[in-house]
Amino acid sequence: MADLNHHETPLLETATFGGGCFWCTEAVFLKVRGVHNVVSGYSGGKSRNPSYREVTSGTTGHAEVIQIKYDPEVVSYLQLLEIFFKTHDPTTLNRQGADVGTQYRSVIFYHSPQQKEMAEQVKDALNREKIWDNPIVTEVTELKAFYKAEDYHRNYFANNPNQAYCQFVIVPKLDKLERLFREQLK
Repeated sequence: MADLNHHETPLLETATFGGGCFWCTEAVFLKVRGVHNVVSGYSGGKSRNPSYREVTSGTTGHAEVIQIKYDPEVVSYLQLLEIFFKTHDPTTLNRQGADVGTQYRSVIFYHSPQQKEMAEQVKDALNREKIWDNPIVTEVTELKAFYKAEDYHRNYFANNPNQAYCQFVIVPKLDKLERLFREQLK
């Protein structure tokens, strides 16, 4: 007899994106249906276990990133890529708005050859569509290490909704997400 109370745990996959300040990208992806967890952190640099202060100094080579655990039965990697590209400016080198430096670069850290291929295909297709005036500068790089950010960065927008940065930078991104991806939101 089948156990009616047994719920299968979905097989989650991982995606790692850097689209400027991780407070912004975390707030965006936490709203996406099928996303189970979003962790802010650092990838792509030289040192091990860097601190926020070190990363924001621009000297470690790390980017502020988020690591997403998602259910591919609910949201595909392709859909995550589309949300990623359309909720930040992938055409500005080492910058998102007033956040300037290599730590704010647009980057996809892939976890598999399939993720690499999909990321490059989406980037090429969007460049051909000329959605933006300038070409996409998003890096597509193999993930070598991910370092979790300090706990006070977790759920930053939810914990600080009235902070000026949240109101002027994050809220417009969430509005854009709602406008473009309403059917994919929780």
